[in-house]
Amino acid sequence: MKVFISADMEGTAGITAWDELERAHPDYAQFQGYMTAEVAAACEGARAAGATEIVVKDAHESARNLILDRLPEGVRVIRGWSGHPDSMMFGIDSSFDAAIYTGYHAKAGSDTNPLAHTMNGRIGRLLINGEVASEFTMNSLCAARYGVPSAFLAGDAGICADAAGLVPGIATLTTGQGYGNATVSLAPIEAVRRIRAGVEKVLRGDFRAALPALASDYEMVIEFSTPGDAYRGSWYPGVEQTGPRSIRFIAKDFFEIQRAFRFVGSA
Repeated sequence: MKVFISADMEGTAGITAWDELERAHPDYAQFQGYMTAEVAAACEGARAAGATEIVVKDAHESARNLILDRLPEGVRVIRGWSGHPDSMMFGIDSSFDAAIYTGYHAKAGSDTNPLAHTMNGRIGRLLINGEVASEFTMNSLCAARYGVPSAFLAGDAGICADAAGLVPGIATLTTGQGYGNATVSLAPIEAVRRIRAGVEKVLRGDFRAALPALASDYEMVIEFSTPGDAYRGSWYPGVEQTGPRSIRFIAKDFFEIQRAFRFVGSA
């Protein structure tokens, strides 16, 4: 069994403030350790379930967050940003049996995580076929393009609820819940234990149906925080500016949505 893990940070147990995510801040090392421990737990759970190959994409900000010597032997890690439209899922292909997500967070505008956002601070809302989308929406649809089920996700209460609604049969672990600028979360040691057990359990079962439905047509609407970003994005071929801060793009293939987002929505 071959497993792909996409690792973010804002939904890691215990993380509450932006300072804890910034490499230059003195608090970062502590919370970098929590992120790494959750990823290592997912790797250990996958290995216990029979995974013979595990690839981890460090998918937070610089994509250089994981403490590599704390990961299990035999795991391959993708660091940095290639520029490929698969973005947080770069490295996945049809040879993988399952996708796992750790440290994931709620979409922009949500109240279940004080760090909720979608891709970057420039985007107020991202909609796919009329539904407000999260980073997980984009990434699970990316995995589905390759026929790879999204089997397990760990993150805040909002993204766990969204994932369960989007992907039938996905297993989730709620690491925390936001209240204004505060969070109530699992202790990191418990989150690690439950991630390891949850990944092993789901991968020992039948997760093949854990795929979001792929549509025949896709509409992407991006509502930016400022008009300048909408104007700039409007010059991508096929993009229509629909308002002072919004653009619209339509495609048959979800990869074309990903490619357009790579150029008009990325920071």
